[in-house]
Amino acid sequence: MDTSSIPGLELMQIADVVAREKSIDREEVIIAMEEAIQKAGRSKYGNDRDIRAMIDRKTGSIHLERWTEVVEEVENDETQMTVTEGTKHQVGLGEFLRQPLPPIEFGRIAAQTAKQVISQKVREAERARQYQEYKDRVGEVVIGTVKRAESYSITVDLGRAEGVIRRDQMIPRENFNQGDRVRAYIVDVREEPRGPQIFLSRAANEFMAKLFVQEVPEIYDGIIEIKAVAREPGSRAKISVVSRDSSIDPVGACVGLRGSRVQAVVGELQGEKIEIIPFSEDPVTFIVNALAPAEVAKVVVDEVAGRVEVVVPDEQLSLAIGRRGQNVRLASQLTGWYIDILTEAEESERRQEEFKTRSTRFIEALNIDDVIAHLLVAEGFVSVEDIAATSIFELSTIQGFDEDIATELNNRAVEFVEAETVRIEGELTRLNVKDDLKEAEYLSLQMVLTLAENSILCLDDLAELDSEELLGFLGEHGLEDEAAAGEIIMAARAHWFADEETPTDDSEADASPDAG
Repeated sequence: MDTSSIPGLELMQIADVVAREKSIDREEVIIAMEEAIQKAGRSKYGNDRDIRAMIDRKTGSIHLERWTEVVEEVENDETQMTVTEGTKHQVGLGEFLRQPLPPIEFGRIAAQTAKQVISQKVREAERARQYQEYKDRVGEVVIGTVKRAESYSITVDLGRAEGVIRRDQMIPRENFNQGDRVRAYIVDVREEPRGPQIFLSRAANEFMAKLFVQEVPEIYDGIIEIKAVAREPGSRAKISVVSRDSSIDPVGACVGLRGSRVQAVVGELQGEKIEIIPFSEDPVTFIVNALAPAEVAKVVVDEVAGRVEVVVPDEQLSLAIGRRGQNVRLASQLTGWYIDILTEAEESERRQEEFKTRSTRFIEALNIDDVIAHLLVAEGFVSVEDIAATSIFELSTIQGFDEDIATELNNRAVEFVEAETVRIEGELTRLNVKDDLKEAEYLSLQMVLTLAENSILCLDDLAELDSEELLGFLGEHGLEDEAAAGEIIMAARAHWFADEETPTDDSEADASPDAG
């Protein structure tokens, strides 16, 4: 038996063990060993030289060689030679002269260096394997063991990888110690300089949704669908569900017998109070359901602004809003609507004030008595422009009006609007208001005049405002919603981004006198 082959066979056995323990390819371990031997070889024969090591995959024998490339013009004597020299060794241009070197004896330092190189390469291969294994598992719930617990995060051993739960992704007031079992949702898997990172969460809305999928077979089978989730982790949550089978109650299925299914989720989420809401395609019904347990008396929907005004009995106000506004906030997140809560008394007072303001506006603008003004307001007219735009036939159908009254009202409204337009345009000219502001999206001439009176004279002036400032200027014109104000400002800023995206002609730039 050839004893010289034993070290080689041992090398192959080590490669097999490392590959098996780290769950990486055996070839990657052998390549790491070759790089370690190369590093030791360069330390002995010269770091500037191209020293390469090859390990025989069958016998494990090590071959060390010096490689020299044949080039037309030598730039590095240590790694290159001329064509003339190459011809002497029967090596052509672009080829390498491979010169065998005697095997090296690993000293203590060389062996330590080789071990570090192998360990680093094995770690890199292990991280690459982890990334490939977990990059497509975003959205899954995994179970692991706490490896390290720190004040800002915990590291979770997932078996073949490690995940991280940052403090802001944990449920408030929950603490984990080393060795604890923990369940979490994979939020993201990213390659970073220190290696692939698996980010986990227990605070994400999706985590609660996935727990219900695990506990409720009807959700897993697709009979019941989770439409939306709103959470304040560790405190309270609302989840809306709908059934594709009319014979199955989605809320009852999620609650389970004596609350067994929902309690299993509550237990995992540290006692978080969960309300299961039946979903409805009708936004009013859905909003009423979402505000439970509060009772709702009236709902007014503004679809353009994405805003809902909900009126509740006086004694239901605190229940509808919830502690620190939690109930209405979660209902708003769940439904996607901005919800404004009013009591019946507040709503009545507001309506009376609006009624009075609009009536006064019509009395002054159209020179009519309060009875006719009240009838117009009761019919839903908001401005004189609305009356001017309404046909005489439609006006005559209002109870108490005839064709003569309708004609006179329409004529007065048209005259007022025309006169007002002339007046406003004259004021805008006097104030030097730019055309771009006059033509701005979503703004009436009255709004533009109010802005001009507050030194907003062009589109750029409008674009530099924030939502709160714009609401302050235009509140008297009925602009009350912050989202609508933000939309006006973003429309005013649109030309900024259009200018940035204008492509530059490189050829023209190169031809300019300033070009280098």
